[in-house]
Amino acid sequence: MALSPLCLSRSGPLSLLRSLSRSQGVPARAMSAAQWARELFGVAVKAVQPDSVLSSSLTLQGGRLLVGGQSFAIDHNLYLVGFGKAVLGMAAAAERVVGGHLVRGVVSVPHGIQDALRREGRGEMLLSADSRVRVMEGAMHNLPDSAAQQAAQDIQKLASGLGEGDLLLALVSGGGSALLPAPTPPVSLQEKLTLTRALAAQGATIQELNTVRTALSELKGGGLARCARPAQVVGLILSDVIGDPVDLIASGPTVPSLPRPRDARAVLQRYGLEASLPPSVQDVLSRLEGQEDSEGRDGTDRAPQPHNVVIGSNTLALQAAGRRAQELGLCPVLLSPGVCGDVGAVARLYALLAAFACAARSPGGPPAHLTPALLELGPQVGVEAWDLMRTLQVLEQSRGAVCLLAGGEPTVQLRGGGRGGRNQELALRVGLALGREELPLQGVVFLSGGTDGQDGPTEAAGAVADTALEQEAREQGLDPDTSLRENDSFSFFQRLSAGRRLLCPGLTGTNVMDVHLLLLPPQP
Repeated sequence: MALSPLCLSRSGPLSLLRSLSRSQGVPARAMSAAQWARELFGVAVKAVQPDSVLSSSLTLQGGRLLVGGQSFAIDHNLYLVGFGKAVLGMAAAAERVVGGHLVRGVVSVPHGIQDALRREGRGEMLLSADSRVRVMEGAMHNLPDSAAQQAAQDIQKLASGLGEGDLLLALVSGGGSALLPAPTPPVSLQEKLTLTRALAAQGATIQELNTVRTALSELKGGGLARCARPAQVVGLILSDVIGDPVDLIASGPTVPSLPRPRDARAVLQRYGLEASLPPSVQDVLSRLEGQEDSEGRDGTDRAPQPHNVVIGSNTLALQAAGRRAQELGLCPVLLSPGVCGDVGAVARLYALLAAFACAARSPGGPPAHLTPALLELGPQVGVEAWDLMRTLQVLEQSRGAVCLLAGGEPTVQLRGGGRGGRNQELALRVGLALGREELPLQGVVFLSGGTDGQDGPTEAAGAVADTALEQEAREQGLDPDTSLRENDSFSFFQRLSAGRRLLCPGLTGTNVMDVHLLLLPPQP
């Protein structure tokens, strides 16, 4: 993708649009820079809609099903299971492709998703009335519950009943871990849920959470594939994990793996939770540790190896948004699809990048401390030094407007009792940081949004911020610092200017982590 950022205007967000209309030949439109950011977010989400990514990855040709460079014999021998936020649309698209070859299926999807999609007119994501796939809803608020556990049991039962010559199509997307809870006895669902909540509250990464989930699950960590033997398993995966590792997405139910109880115990020790583990969890981990030097869970039979294909990812979404940004006259710069780490450090990264871009066009160039500060911060937030240096070079050389694109999944440590999510908290932190920089950063706009349309237990996917955010809040009697301490970013944005900064696309039917957009206006 072509690169080329800018120096910042001091005349506010609209200056970006006026400049583009004049110098880039883009038709003038009565839109703010924030609206442009929203449009680019919408383009990113559209690029990873289940029907489009699945139909381009799964085709039927004669008596063969073509998937990710391989083909499989198909003759009324296909079964389907799925679990995740995007799986309903994936299942509908898959059934349209395979038609009568599908014998039956079961999918585990979020509570209320069918009604929500109907309300939003997303009929293409719903199964037909005569579908052979049974839909089971559960995991309210993205947490495992008894309904999701029942769905997992039904999926396990379907897979266990397959034989040689059968083909199991497993549809996997973000949210799949919560929708496929199958705790290893004697661990109860509540015990596992309590442990997962404790880890999340301590700021554990998705990788760390999945390590513990897998060690305590019957189906995760390749368990579903083992249940389906000797059938052929084909996994179609919409990735919501940085780097798209198939063994971590939904905790890898279709990916053969060995037990990792010692890794799980190390995670629990890291967050000070090992001493308080219930006896059931201690029992399972100790039993698995005793088996770790044996042949492992997978055995040595000759069952066909699962075939897993990642059909959609954060990178795909960012690339689509980048193409649209270029059409609008901005220079798209893809920083990284793997931004992670503490949300405060991530916010600092974007504020420093904006400061560098502004200073690069001023006499004397950027202050000497900015580049070392960014390079020191990079490893903390999952951004490689090479990606940072490439981005800084473009920011320093360009005179035009820039759209900096990134994605990933920062973490938030829960200390307060407010309502919010990582995207809204990130937007709030970036807005405050932009306004508090010593260099003038007027005209910069930042958007952070979850591609699933949900950000924590709120109705929003994220929010839009700019340098005027703090002043706007203070004038309305709002204290953003208190909102951050209470993890109450949703309430803050809801009260601020009647919620106009909130990003509320509704349920999108997909999930490839978060999208971050930093719009930087051109040199005046």
